[in-house]
Amino acid sequence: MTIATTAAPAGQSALDRLRTLAGAGELAAHYPEIPQLLAGLGTEEIARAGRQLGRLKPEDVLGHHPGTETLTVAVTGSSTLAGLLPPLTGELARHGLLLRAWNGDFDSWITDLQDTDSELYQAKADLTLCVLDAEAVLRSLPVPWRVEDARAATEATLALVDRLAGHYMAHGTGTLVLNTVPLPRAYTHQLVDLASRAALGIAWREFNSGLLRLAAGYERVAVLDLEPLLAESGPANDPRLAMYAKAAYGDELLGRYAREVGHLARTVRGRTKKVLVVDLDNTLWDGILGDDGADGIAAAVTFRGEAFGRFQRVVKQLGSQGVLLAVSSKNDQEPVLDVLGSHPDMVLRTDDFVRINANWQPKDVNLRDIADRLNLGVDSFVFADDSPFETGLVAASLPGVAVVRLDEEPALHIGALLADNWFDVRELTAEDRARAGLYRSEEARQSLLESAGSLDEYLQQLQVTVDLSPVQEHEIARMAQLTLRTNQFNLTTERLQPADVRARLADGQHWVLAVRTADRFGDQGLVGGVFARVEGDTLLVENVILSCRVFSRGIEQTALSAVLAQAAGRGLRQVRAAYRPTKKNHKVRDFFPSVGFTRSGGTDEAPDFAHDLAEVPEVPGHVTITARF
Repeated sequence: MTIATTAAPAGQSALDRLRTLAGAGELAAHYPEIPQLLAGLGTEEIARAGRQLGRLKPEDVLGHHPGTETLTVAVTGSSTLAGLLPPLTGELARHGLLLRAWNGDFDSWITDLQDTDSELYQAKADLTLCVLDAEAVLRSLPVPWRVEDARAATEATLALVDRLAGHYMAHGTGTLVLNTVPLPRAYTHQLVDLASRAALGIAWREFNSGLLRLAAGYERVAVLDLEPLLAESGPANDPRLAMYAKAAYGDELLGRYAREVGHLARTVRGRTKKVLVVDLDNTLWDGILGDDGADGIAAAVTFRGEAFGRFQRVVKQLGSQGVLLAVSSKNDQEPVLDVLGSHPDMVLRTDDFVRINANWQPKDVNLRDIADRLNLGVDSFVFADDSPFETGLVAASLPGVAVVRLDEEPALHIGALLADNWFDVRELTAEDRARAGLYRSEEARQSLLESAGSLDEYLQQLQVTVDLSPVQEHEIARMAQLTLRTNQFNLTTERLQPADVRARLADGQHWVLAVRTADRFGDQGLVGGVFARVEGDTLLVENVILSCRVFSRGIEQTALSAVLAQAAGRGLRQVRAAYRPTKKNHKVRDFFPSVGFTRSGGTDEAPDFAHDLAEVPEVPGHVTITARF
């Protein structure tokens, strides 16, 4: 049996499929195929695909598929960057994003960022890429020059970039993306004494460190470190193109840069993956448990076993930062649990996983089961397996799952897993580090539910408490993260960065309320939020969000009841709200009617609601709430 791993017909490559669709004038109509077609392609192939896709007009795609998510990117910099748009187009398409691009003139970055009337600002970009190179820093060096001259140039450039970043924060939109700057050998080796070369290296590293620190100083600045990319891509450029075409970075490095931008775009759009599902045999350990027995498998001691052990360490490292770990393996459950519990080679243990499915079901069935158990969509999953059949099966039947195809060489497994930054977040929170434990505690709640005589009895025994109050400074990153990562209980799916949350907090007309909850089995932390704004005698509820971990416990009704009671107590006459549909939030379409709101306008697909505050819905009887406004 053969499982197709892309949407291309058998015998036709992904790039051939693109050319066929383009030649037939059907590329826009088939745009939803693109992410699956491009999955697994290298940077050079992505750039070739991007050149084909770049001929599409966004409006043509949107005409066929109005729900396609677009991303506006403005590109400016200090050198020729024409080679960036094809890989950028391809990388965004690989993640299901349609590029709207604005490209600045050669070396116009200072003017573009300084002039608030420039086309860069008018573009209102989601991402503004300011691509810097060494010539931007050192082109004004005198002849001859000394290390002191280069140090002064780096300090002046860093101060300029800092000032322009602050200016962009005040007047621009979206995220400003900067980069560290490689120091070319053509500069270091103009210095003939080793002491001066070392001093120049120190000054340059201090310059790059200063650039990286800008991301900590500005919430809407991201700095991509080019050093790891350069280590993988070879020379930064072709010296002839750098001299004559002013192309400071070659196609290979720009392709890797575009790949990182694609990962960042996915992060700012709330597309971070949440769950890593791994196979076991020849994935977490060397050997096949069912054939070789526990004594015949290895994740240490042997040469190959050591490679598997290192892979386990990386998986465990991801799990420590909020990535939920699960197993889908064709094995019997009891031997698997024995190995994870007591085998001396194992770095990963039973408690590291929120779900272990060791059985003989097809792996796509297992992934659906894990998703159901965690109350998450499979499109939040990454699946890593060494079997081409299993990865092909999952890719074909569950296209929303990110498939990591591991091969027979375990030394390459870490690179394959980390290649696409699937789990990136802007900032790690305390809830992230505690997430696996919070999900594991759900087993105790499930046991209580199964033993209770009814749902009401379960809720009474659960002893739910809710704390509702304005978001605190240390919770801003978590609240922004909830808007980015929560899809099912998200009434309008407005995505907010930390700076957006902070701006609402600073506005006296906005209410930014954190929903925290606990029960008899432990503290669940900050699990949701209410965003509202006072407008005259009306409170506009802009969004209500709630983590899928705590659905169906009355928490959302409790929080909104408290908000309505506060609005009534302040003399407001009505509350207005809206539901805006997405592919994932259909479960909450009737949330507002369920708490007493009536239809007030909008459309059948995107209704508006109102509540006159003559009566305020009661807090569910099984919930205890503390509300502070």
